[in-house]
Formats: sequence, C-alpha cells, structure tokens
Amino acid sequence: MKYLFPCILFIVNSLSLYGQTDNVYTEKVFRVNFINPGLEYEVPFHGNGVLSGGFGIGYEGNFEGLEESGPSGFQYEISPFIDIEYKQIYNLEKRNQKGKNTAYNSGNYWGLRSLSHFKAIKSNFTRKDDVNFLVGPVWGIQRKFGSFHFLFDIGPVYYFDTKGNSGFWPFNIQLNLGLDLKRKK
Repeated sequence: MKYLFPCILFIVNSLSLYGQTDNVYTEKVFRVNFINPGLEYEVPFHGNGVLSGGFGIGYEGNFEGLEESGPSGFQYEISPFIDIEYKQIYNLEKRNQKGKNTAYNSGNYWGLRSLSHFKAIKSNFTRKDDVNFLVGPVWGIQRKFGSFHFLFDIGPVYYFDTKGNSGFWPFNIQLNLGLDLKRKK
C-alpha cells in the first residue's frame, strides 16, 4: 500500500512522455453525463493530456471482499461518487490530419483513473464500509457528435475500502453518454 502513490506518479509521468508536441491541443470541457448522472470538467494538462474530474450519483456493482451480505447473482448499488482521471490523448494530430473531429478532446487515450463511492442511497447488498476506492490504468475513446459526448474505457482496478479490505478486478468498464456544454472563450 505504501508504494501505491509513487507507482501512480510514475505511471502518470510515463504516460505524459507519449504526448504530442504538435499544433493540435486539448481544451477545457464542461459536460453533463447521463448514464451515471453527474457533472464533469476536463482541463488541459501537459501536452495532449487532460485531467478530468467528475461527481454525481451512479451505479456500482459489488467487489469480492467488500460486502458483508447480499443476494447471489446480480448485485447493485446506487451511490454518490467522485471520479478523477488523467487521460493522455495520443491520436489528436492523426485525427486532425484525416479531417476527423478533435473538438472537446475527441480521441483515443491511455490514462489512470481513481473512483470513490460513498454511502449507498439504494443497494441490494451490505458493504463492510460506506466508502470504497478503485484505482487503475485505462484505455479508452471519447468522441463528440454534435453536442453529445460518448466515452468508453476499460482497464484493471485495485479496489479497497478504509477498513483494509481490498482486491483486484481485471476488467472495469466505464461507459457514458453526455452533453458537452458551450465554453466561454
């Protein structure tokens, strides 16, 4: 656990080395997401990287070792969340050269995601702790279609709670549709 933060810093720094030094840059974006309802704000960070921060109320499944009791089969929880993600968008120049949309940071990316869930609003299982965290690398795509935003990413996560329960999940998926709001220039 004491090596987690230095490892995260190393990964983020390594990812930024893949940034492009061309004339296509990332931009500030404010959006409203619908699948896991919430607000998100992306800001440029080192080359073609962006830091994304969001909060809202969303769906979460159950992770082995974090629950006390619950039904077998499908388990769900609706809870408040905070989502922080670093995205290194690696194909902006290539998309621009092909005449494809790069607005609102449309591109493919590698990144690092940190997701925190808090006390459940509705759940069909009981967690050992009201707060849990997920941290892990991701690969994803995000696109702008008119004023709509599409995002998909996937990656393994290390999950844990404040009571010391933890584990590893190989395929954590994020899917979101949202609305990109106009920026002030």
